[in-house]
Amino acid sequence: MQTGFMLSLLTPENLDLETLRALNNAQGRDLPFADQARFKHLVGQAFFAATMNGTEAFILAFDQDADYDSPHFLWFKAHFPRFIYIDRVVTEPAARGQGHAGRLYDELFKRARAAGHTRAVCEINGDPPNPASAGFHAKFRFQQVGPADLSAPGNVVHYYAKVL
Repeated sequence: MQTGFMLSLLTPENLDLETLRALNNAQGRDLPFADQARFKHLVGQAFFAATMNGTEAFILAFDQDADYDSPHFLWFKAHFPRFIYIDRVVTEPAARGQGHAGRLYDELFKRARAAGHTRAVCEINGDPPNPASAGFHAKFRFQQVGPADLSAPGNVVHYYAKVL
């Protein structure tokens, strides 16, 4: 980790949880809205929940045993016996371009490997397209493993996986 960047684990008791929840909810169509109870539940279920520099960025990732009802998570659960599902990575606008998301991914992959996981998975919006996310995941060598149209019309995602 580079000097000047601090990664902290996130817990349901974290004092900054409301700030992070607001950051999550400000993402509009890219992330589902989470009320306080839902966000706390997600953090509590996460295999890896962490922040960069307090509230500049955060990640939530789940393993296959999480109590999570996302249709995308459930698709992966039906197709792979063991995985780490990257549910959301959010960076506040003023902190973008500083490498926070990449550092969070690097730490997630390190912890996932240490726990015996061999695959990380996620979905990327296809309609409307999200070229920034597609490019970011391409750098980490994610490969498409399936399409889905489980959301509202005009909101198609593609499923991706990466061998760890």
